Amino acid sequence: MQLGKRCVAEAIGTFWLVFGGCGSAVLAAMFEAPMGSATTNLGIGFVGVSLAFGLTVLTMAYAIGHISGCHLNPAVSAGLVAGGRFPAGEFVPYVISQVAGGIAGAAALYLIASGKADFSLAGGFASNGYGDHSPGKYAILACFVSEVVLTFMFLMIILGATDRRAPAGFAPIAIGLGLTLIHLIGIPVTNLSVNPARSTGPAIFVQGWALAQLWLFWVAPVIGAVIAGVLYKTCFDASNADA
Repeated sequence: MQLGKRCVAEAIGTFWLVFGGCGSAVLAAMFEAPMGSATTNLGIGFVGVSLAFGLTVLTMAYAIGHISGCHLNPAVSAGLVAGGRFPAGEFVPYVISQVAGGIAGAAALYLIASGKADFSLAGGFASNGYGDHSPGKYAILACFVSEVVLTFMFLMIILGATDRRAPAGFAPIAIGLGLTLIHLIGIPVTNLSVNPARSTGPAIFVQGWALAQLWLFWVAPVIGAVIAGVLYKTCFDASNADA
């Protein structure tokens, strides 16, 4: 399929990831509603947000995986290039499409969220951060290491699940559940990125500290993804499996 059409699919898929995943965090993670004389918390919490991110990838993998490969993530594209699964010449158009889709998803979420009377960007708008802006107040080194390690493992899941020797048709399930798991681990540390496009969308609207800290959520995921791509290609690729 033409590169332009594949890039449109990547933009739509990344829109859904940011709108669905970050939307669950902004709109539904904490939600208090009056129940009779008491107020009840009906929020979905960390588990719900983690599952939402996983479901966005799982649903898009079935929807557009056969069109664009369903990267939805510059780090994933970088890891696939490093692993010999994706042409380097198409990397930049994919990244541009992913970032554009992520910003569009954040824009749609902002239009909805800002319709609530007490809405404020001071809550972070699902942005990723370290130090004082880490949900658990984790230091920059801890946040950097967590993003590298969790992106590395995410790419290992992707590369293994999409290997031609793997059971056919089940890759989206493994990848979606893998993303759910790493969110369960990483949300308290950085609000979890492992995806520069996902981080860029909300940061554009929060500005200030979110843009100042955005570099980490580009550098660390790409490093983790490239390491995974090189390692998988070197050790586990079909041509090297019996070496």
